[in-house]
Amino acid sequence: MDIFELVKAAQKRIAGHAHVTPIMTSRTLDRLSGAQIFLKCENFQRIGAFKFRGAYNAMSQLTGDQKKRGVITHSSGNHAQAVALVGQLLGIKTVVVMPDDAPPIKRAATEGYGASVIEYDPADASREKISKDLSIQHGYTLVPPYDHLDIIAGQGTAAMELFDELDSLDMLMVPCGGGGLLSGCAVAAKGKNQNCRVIGIEPELADDATRSFHSGKLHTVKNPPTIADGTRTPSLGDVTFPLVREYVDDMKTVSESAIIEAVKFLFYRTKLVVEPSGALGLAALLSGKIQPRGRVGIILSGGNLDGTTMKIILDS
Repeated sequence: MDIFELVKAAQKRIAGHAHVTPIMTSRTLDRLSGAQIFLKCENFQRIGAFKFRGAYNAMSQLTGDQKKRGVITHSSGNHAQAVALVGQLLGIKTVVVMPDDAPPIKRAATEGYGASVIEYDPADASREKISKDLSIQHGYTLVPPYDHLDIIAGQGTAAMELFDELDSLDMLMVPCGGGGLLSGCAVAAKGKNQNCRVIGIEPELADDATRSFHSGKLHTVKNPPTIADGTRTPSLGDVTFPLVREYVDDMKTVSESAIIEAVKFLFYRTKLVVEPSGALGLAALLSGKIQPRGRVGIILSGGNLDGTTMKIILDS
């Protein structure tokens, strides 16, 4: 089965469990860009981000024995919440390895869904190693945040919904951290319309995927100090890197100031609360990093930001 078929299967699997999120438009955005802009609002997805899609698609396929033994993952927040909620829905014990500087709102939500959180210091510890060691010790199944075909296929359903509702797009812009959402959406977009131009967007301070894409060699950025906390993954993965190289047409980066302006635009002009990681595509559009054409889809990947961060952004 090819990867596009995996995305189609994931769409059927999550139906009735994940929300079909709304697509919003803005005449102001259309005027400013000279194109038709369609915002895919994953901030209205369960747990407030696209991550529920992949987590449900992966965890619902576990065997009875795997579900009984429980799962473990590592995440700064949105994937953590998704795994925790899916665990609650399916009766699976969940353990999350989370950095000690993760946004408080994301940790609180993760624990609220019933997960056990294990803190670590990202400056001197590897979350991957901690998760692997604990999975071996306790028999947990690892549900990684992005580098897994079932996760990738689940995330790609966001783009599938866009195409199902809009029929066609000339361009699709997708935020990129570890590449799960980007590679899944790129596979979906190309499966629906081979001519759709897919562009991944990263912060300038976390440009590992952009450098990897253009060089053909995997680059790493450790603990980048970007406000877009969802993109602080060190690099693309063994699965996502080749998929991004094959299905994505280009990668662009945006400045911290552009990210902040995009969050503010969404809040004041469209009345949407979108976290910095989720606003990367719009940041590229508003800052002129992308020259849009025709019908343009932008994935707003999530809306989980705490009041303190939002106040800093709105006051800037």
